[in-house]
Amino acid sequence: QVQLVESGGGLVQAGGSLRLSCAASGTIFNINAMGWYRQRPGKQRELVAFITYDDTSNYADSVKGRFTISRGNAKNTVYLQMNSLKLEDTAVYYCYLVRGALPAYWGQGTQVTVSS
Repeated sequence: QVQLVESGGGLVQAGGSLRLSCAASGTIFNINAMGWYRQRPGKQRELVAFITYDDTSNYADSVKGRFTISRGNAKNTVYLQMNSLKLEDTAVYYCYLVRGALPAYWGQGTQVTVSS
């Protein structure tokens, strides 16, 4: 089993920054990728960014140039640096991990609220 614990969400003014963290524990070998989805109010969950085992990163068009995903040295932690936050970035952010051919594991979610 894999457990994911997110932290770093909160309330920030538009234009500000937040850094989300996600730490994985448990059976965490053969990690293919880790990343972040978000669910905005009234919207479906959408991919924000992910990073693969070889440190290749990908981003949704809506966050390119503003968000940066990275992994910790131990490779079981993933970060999402969010700069120039906009009102529309308000969402619950979920960390996920893909290992081998198994279904993704999910964190419990962390709220990010951007105010004007």
